[in-house]
Amino acid sequence: MPRNIPVGNGEMLVAFDDLYRMRDLYWPRVGMPNHTCGHPQRFGVWVDGEFAWVDDAGWTRDLRYKTETLITEVRLRHEKLGIELLCNDAVDYWSPVHFRKVTVTDLFGRPRDVRLFFHHDLSVQESPVGDTVNYDPTTGGLIHYKDTTYFLINGCDTRRFGIEHWATGQKRIGDAQGTWRDAEDGLLSRHAIAQGSVDSTVGLTVSVAPYGSASCWYWLAAGHDYATVKALNEKVREKTPQRMIDRTEAYWRLWACKEPVDYSPLPERIRDMYLRSQLILRTQIDNGGAIIAANDHDITHFAGDTYSYMWPRDGALVAYALVLAGHSELSRNFFRFCAKVIGKEGYFLHKYHPTGTLASSWHPWMLDGQKVLPIQQDETSLVMWSLRRHFQVFRDVEFVKDVYNSLIIEPAQWTLRYRDHHGLPQPSWDLWEERRGVHLFTVASTIGALKSAAAFAHDMGAFDRAAEFNEGADRMRGAMIRHMWDSESRRFARTATPQSDGTYKLDMTIDASAYSLFAFGALPASDPKVVSHMEQLRDRLWVKTGVGGIARYEQDYYHQVERQNTQDVPGNPWAICTLWYAQWLIERASTEDELREAIPYMDWVLTRALASGVLAEQFDPYTGAAISVSPLTWSHATVMIVVMKYLLRHARITGRPSGCLAELGLSAAV
Repeated sequence: MPRNIPVGNGEMLVAFDDLYRMRDLYWPRVGMPNHTCGHPQRFGVWVDGEFAWVDDAGWTRDLRYKTETLITEVRLRHEKLGIELLCNDAVDYWSPVHFRKVTVTDLFGRPRDVRLFFHHDLSVQESPVGDTVNYDPTTGGLIHYKDTTYFLINGCDTRRFGIEHWATGQKRIGDAQGTWRDAEDGLLSRHAIAQGSVDSTVGLTVSVAPYGSASCWYWLAAGHDYATVKALNEKVREKTPQRMIDRTEAYWRLWACKEPVDYSPLPERIRDMYLRSQLILRTQIDNGGAIIAANDHDITHFAGDTYSYMWPRDGALVAYALVLAGHSELSRNFFRFCAKVIGKEGYFLHKYHPTGTLASSWHPWMLDGQKVLPIQQDETSLVMWSLRRHFQVFRDVEFVKDVYNSLIIEPAQWTLRYRDHHGLPQPSWDLWEERRGVHLFTVASTIGALKSAAAFAHDMGAFDRAAEFNEGADRMRGAMIRHMWDSESRRFARTATPQSDGTYKLDMTIDASAYSLFAFGALPASDPKVVSHMEQLRDRLWVKTGVGGIARYEQDYYHQVERQNTQDVPGNPWAICTLWYAQWLIERASTEDELREAIPYMDWVLTRALASGVLAEQFDPYTGAAISVSPLTWSHATVMIVVMKYLLRHARITGRPSGCLAELGLSAAV
């Protein structure tokens, strides 16, 4: 189920599903641990003797954010109960505190006694074993804790500070369903403590005048000990919850709009999608530098694992989006993280936890009795390539000095060693993590990486190394054309598999990742070979249903919906693949009319977004519904890249400055 409206601050991430139930609570890292394990945290209303949880069918729901900020604006309306709720969620921009302001409005024209109930099904540190929850009379709240993880839950209204109703108890032990059942009569037991597999529910009372409105505030604070969460609670009391929400709203609006970019060449709806993508993307980035692929625990039901990891490839492309948007501190943190986790041999392994430790993998270290590297080489290449884009814009020489050897020289030297006799990379896993061989995406990104390393070496006065890296890139480009271009079909092979006689067996499946040919500088976007390939790609991978969009590749099996008519539906449409085609149209455009050809593809992505602006990984080819994880960080990064490239290309065509920070750096950065 999609995570419709995530809120976070790089330390704490809270995510809600489409029924407005909190489903994920990550702290102290974005991505780990998830203290809910995906279980719903219920939110309900008792009014005049009637009760409804927010997943009740009687509610209408509109889940959005306030404009240009990371504060939710959720409207819930229940005609039978005769009330409307306006909910504003935020994670304080500075402290690990999740707030919710609830404003209740009467629809019946009579005084209302309303009780709001907040349920917590926490498994502290991702396990319910050994948890404790107790009422704390000192703070007037509940505390869930285990070991070095504490959560304090509290609330207030305009009359009093502290919760009025509470219950603690056991969950999923014998017949125990949880304390949420205790709330359905409008009363809670006030049981003061429970241990083991526990849950809790708290309640706040709001008195509403006829056709009037009244508000209350709820919060959850995290810390490593009782003193810390108590101090956070006191901070909330002193500053007031509303002031902390207001300051967070102002902070994120400043953050998202800090660059004086001229968006006028694009429709306002695209500008809004860009700003929203920035903010959603930020929720998926840990303050320690790790850029997490996605945080949606429901994928565990399909794959037995999550996307809550740092893939160097995804991270490098997200970092590039951050560079174009002017967020140097985030891209810099990412590269520092990379410098800590890269192997001493000069390459990255599959993926990493946000703590920097090696994450789960399905890449073997041995195949057919032979030792192999369990890597995707494009991940190493794209970090080199992205770091060069960062430097071209920000020119932070002192920073680059610290990572020059670990992220440039050593990986580039390893890249030259890891080639076959033709000059192509040796086999590794592809970007989709499904097949092993010599992949077009890997080759193109590695050409871009070697060119980037050569530019760095030249800047640093290492002219011999610059020449060596440039020669390696040029030789690889020549080998790509000689061995991966098929003149009969007039397109490149997706994968070349080495044969015992020194030749390659070509896989001619059309794959959207061929955008890499121009994206990383292997060939110009206007090269006849690239043009021929991209035109065929658009024809063969466009989903020919009312939904449309571009699939990953022909007969894509991942979450496959259509298994029969794969000519019309080669796979599920993906946001990134559709935007890659738009990126090609932008790159080759020489007039404003040609440039505008990219807008319908951006609009397609906009129509697939949820009302909140959240984008999933892929979509149902018949209904357009989100499939797989949501939000996917890569999807939002690609929105940012394509929008900025459009504005920069427009500036180049018209001669009018765009205001984009990248324009002040070096034009090659686009």
